[in-house]
Amino acid sequence: IAMQKEENQSEKVDKKLAAVCGLYCEACSWFIATTEDPERLKRLAAQSQFSEQESKCYGCRSEKRLPYCEKCKMFVCAIEQGFAFCSECEGYPCEDLKQFQAARPHRIGVWVNLEQIKAVGYKQWLKEIKGNYTCPRCQTINSAYDLKCRQCGEEPSCNYVARHREIIEEYLDKG
Repeated sequence: IAMQKEENQSEKVDKKLAAVCGLYCEACSWFIATTEDPERLKRLAAQSQFSEQESKCYGCRSEKRLPYCEKCKMFVCAIEQGFAFCSECEGYPCEDLKQFQAARPHRIGVWVNLEQIKAVGYKQWLKEIKGNYTCPRCQTINSAYDLKCRQCGEEPSCNYVARHREIIEEYLDKG
């Protein structure tokens, strides 16, 4: 019975981690900072000129989101229209989503993600997408901007970074 309970716990997926735009919240620098890394939270807050409290984010659909996420046009639009994901909309992909996707390297995969969510459902997608951001050595989830694993130093930190490293580095160099 204990083994069955443990299996059921690992099967639970949290829709808060599947953003309406197709981002995977658990691999967000802000989510990682909020849930695991107070020093990262201090650094991100200082860089963005938000307070540490304002900087906390528990995912797209959570009660506590980052100011950027609070103002998200896609989130508001999806809620107003009763959609769980942007890809459910007749106007998909809209100009707001296109501009959002093109602005930063961690957003490269939103089209593929939204299509996969549509094909297999968000629960299955969350199980699959986790592997793109998981360190092959220690299984730590890393953000798209963690070139080395934040836990063990493995390089690249995850499959996402391996695939998009050049674009990520260009973005970070501009930073």
